[in-house]
Amino acid sequence: MDRRSFFTVLAAGLIGAAVGRSTASPTGVSPQPEDLATPPGEPATVAAASTRPPGVVPVPLPLGEVSSLPGPATTLALTVDDGISTEVVAAFVDLASRTGLRLTFFPNGSYRSWTEVAPALRPLVESGQVSFGNHTWSHPDLTTLGDREVAEEISKADDFLRTTYGVSSAPFLRPPFGAHTNRVDRIAADLGHPTIALWNGTLGDDKEITSAELLGFAQQWFLAQHIVVGHANRPAVTGVMTDLMTLIEERQLVTVTLADVWSTDD
Repeated sequence: MDRRSFFTVLAAGLIGAAVGRSTASPTGVSPQPEDLATPPGEPATVAAASTRPPGVVPVPLPLGEVSSLPGPATTLALTVDDGISTEVVAAFVDLASRTGLRLTFFPNGSYRSWTEVAPALRPLVESGQVSFGNHTWSHPDLTTLGDREVAEEISKADDFLRTTYGVSSAPFLRPPFGAHTNRVDRIAADLGHPTIALWNGTLGDDKEITSAELLGFAQQWFLAQHIVVGHANRPAVTGVMTDLMTLIEERQLVTVTLADVWSTDD
């Protein structure tokens, strides 16, 4: 079996497993209601809004840079960037399906992992348990590009998510490397991405680290009102996913997507 066929089978298996699982979930992670696919003719944000965790009331969308969550004081946003590895993306999708963990993905559409896992991931997106932000098409430093190239990177990434998942990456842009300027922000806002989503915690996996080191970063940064950045690039995170969920449960944190806490309604 070639690699692409293998991951097609893997994605299909994740869907079947998710359908057959119990709705029980750890403390602080909300189970997902059934039949929450976006109604015909309605925007995807309608489905997302209907599944916010209890007690989470969205506040108006901020303009410019954000790096921490608004209240309540028990929320944690785990955000996952890039997607070089199909295996790691699939592991995050499986974790969310099994536990109810809420995630915000910031994918680069140039990585084929996002197409390969789409059958398993799409139902989580439709329910609002997983949301997307824009991380550009191919992960360049936007500050080094001309205006047209910046716009193309953002637009191509958004077009990919619309085509593959039926949703937009608006209103959040996470510029690669966190690098942005007023010029980049203006272009992004003109394209429907007025909020620059940064972070105040990390899993430290932007480079090669061990699973134990990654868990140490989680113990440091899995705190209330934190936006934690991780990456779906290297296998270290797959070895401690159960430990990450235990940590969330022990600290009685409620996982949220960025769309849960910031209203995108006009």
